[in-house]
Amino acid sequence: MKNSVTAHWRQNMQYTVQNPEGEVNLDASPEHGGENKGLRPKALMLTSLAGCTGMDISSLFKKMRIDVSNVSIEVSAELTDEHPKTYKNTHIVYTFQGKNLPEDKIKKAVDLSVNKYCGVIEMFRSFSEVTFEIRNEEL
Repeated sequence: MKNSVTAHWRQNMQYTVQNPEGEVNLDASPEHGGENKGLRPKALMLTSLAGCTGMDISSLFKKMRIDVSNVSIEVSAELTDEHPKTYKNTHIVYTFQGKNLPEDKIKKAVDLSVNKYCGVIEMFRSFSEVTFEIRNEEL
């Protein structure tokens, strides 16, 4: 399956990227010549990682009949010092809230996403050390 997007330059550092599901506006910060009128490309990579693993988790929770009240996925990454600056360390924090959370099933679902299903995490592994942690909060 081939994926494709097209970026259209607007002005200065601004681009609008068309993809099959819609469009995304990209821009840089003022210190890098932009006007803060769009997302940053590297932050969008972290967004894609959070979305990919989140969708896996949602699907797995449904199949495993895991009931949670809330899911939060925080992705943070540290850039290298030298150009081209890439993410050298990426950390994912999964926070689940609910009553009587089945910790073993939650861990299994996260492990499946991180180690088997999430293609974005696998792509990140080619240039970044990826770590994760699970937090369960009883309501």
